Parts: sequence; structure tokens; C-alpha cells
Amino acid sequence: MPPLDVASSLLPPLMRLLHFNRTFVTEQGAHDRIREATLRPAAYGPPRSLRRDVRVDVVHDRGWPVYTLTPTSQRPAGGVVYAHGGGWVNEIVSQQWRLAAAVAAGAGVVVIVPIYPLVPYGTAGPVRDRVAELVRESTERYGPTGVLGDSAGGQIVLSAALALRDRGLRLPITVLVSPALDLTWSNPLIPVVQPSDPWLATPGGRVLADAWRGDLPITDPAVSPLFGDLAGLGPLTVFTGMRDVLNPDARLLVEKARAAGVEVELHEAAGQLHNYPVLPTAPGRAAQKVLISRVARGLGPPCGPSDS
Repeated sequence: MPPLDVASSLLPPLMRLLHFNRTFVTEQGAHDRIREATLRPAAYGPPRSLRRDVRVDVVHDRGWPVYTLTPTSQRPAGGVVYAHGGGWVNEIVSQQWRLAAAVAAGAGVVVIVPIYPLVPYGTAGPVRDRVAELVRESTERYGPTGVLGDSAGGQIVLSAALALRDRGLRLPITVLVSPALDLTWSNPLIPVVQPSDPWLATPGGRVLADAWRGDLPITDPAVSPLFGDLAGLGPLTVFTGMRDVLNPDARLLVEKARAAGVEVELHEAAGQLHNYPVLPTAPGRAAQKVLISRVARGLGPPCGPSDS
């Protein structure tokens, strides 16, 4: 079955009709979502019909299911560790799996998808450290390895990239899709964007951020990577929609990274929502093609036909 395609103009009213922002628009909504996710955990496995040109494998490592998506038509050029979004409380969903598979096939890389623990069990520091370990392991096994994260996953992978930089590993590519960057939610431009965003909001966002930080200060770079020193990072690629309350922080990240001498490629889309490259819309699919080409360019050409 082909993936669903939705007119991007229909998404905001549809989201409002379905109360898509119920987790974020009030503090109680966030507390209710944490309780519901704890009582009735969602499935996280990939769709049965993902792609024929990608092999899916999984191992359980220290309590985490860790999936690998491997292209079958060519020998992989390297690896990408992908952390999914979901407000640190929601599991990976089919559209995110399709993004991961599209990157594996289109860029010719192995995509590693960790199913990390969510709040109230998971917290920023341990998850950041384990994702950083997965990048090192992928580098040893598959060659040059970058990171990809959307929304909450963007926070995780940028924090991991900073930690790896501090440990002497500069990543060849870091791709951030609508990343959560400052978990204080204090940017004065957020209220300006808020009326146009049918998805995210500050009250519930602060509740989730407080749960995710664990015992770390909210401004620790493991929690809010915008507060980190960005000097020495490898190239960044940032996708952000202008109807996203996280857009002002994405702009700040780009400014701060460029001032620190980091190579940055910004894709800012007028009229687009949070996480738009993951959404089943024409602008989303166009952005996804750019994302895949950026990963391929950052990790280099495939080595040739696969031996498998």
C-alpha cells in the first residue's frame, strides 16, 4: 500500500479538530499523557511492509531494542544513528520508520534506531550517553557515522554529538529535524509563533522537559544542547517549519553555530509545521529528499554492490 499523502493546508485544521496538541496545551495534558503511556505502552516495531530494499534486524542490548536498517542493493557507505521524536513520552511511529528506511535506501547507509526508554523511566543523561556509544560502535563497524533526530530526538542526538566532540570524535554529519534545543521554553518569540502552531505548546512542554532532565539542571547541554559550546562540531543540517514554536530556537542554534565556526545548512520552510519532513505531505516529501541527499553527501558515496 502506498504511503498516505495529505495536503499540507489541511493538516492544521485537522490537528486542531483532533486536539492534536492535548499533551502540550496544558500541564495536566502532559501529566495525563505520561500516565497513559506508562499504563499502556505503545508498540514500537516497524511496519511489516517497510521497504523491499532494506533489511531490518534487531538486537536487545542492555534492555534496549536496537534496530538496524540495512540497504540490500549496495554496500553501505557508513552509518546513521536515528533518535525518534515524540516529546520523550511517545514511541516511534510509522512515518518515522519510513523516514529511517528512506534514509537507509536513499543514502546507502545503515540506519541504527534505538528504542530508548521514555519518561518516567528514561532521562536525558543516560540516553545521551548510550546514543553516543551507539555512534562509536557504528563507526567501528560500518565506517563514518552521523546522527539524525527529529523533535525530541533532535535534542538527544545534538547532545550526543556535543559529548562525542568532547571525547575526540567529530561527527561527519548531524541532521536535526525540528529539534528541541532549549528545554526552558523561555525564548520570547515562542508566544509570537504559538497561535500558528496546532501541535506544540509551552505548558505541557515544560512538564515533559522537567521529567526528562532527571537530576540534571535544565540548562545542562545533555538536556538543552543550545546552552552547550558548539565550537568543534561537525557539519549541521537543520530543518525547521515556521509554524513551529521550536523555530525560534532553531534560528538561535544556527546563529550560534555559525558564530562558533561550525558549517551549517538551514532549511527553513514558510507555512510548515513542526516535524514537516516526517509528515506525509508534498513539502514533507520534498524536504525528505533533501535530507537524504545531505546524508549521502556527508558520508560519501557507497562502496559498491553489496556482497549479501
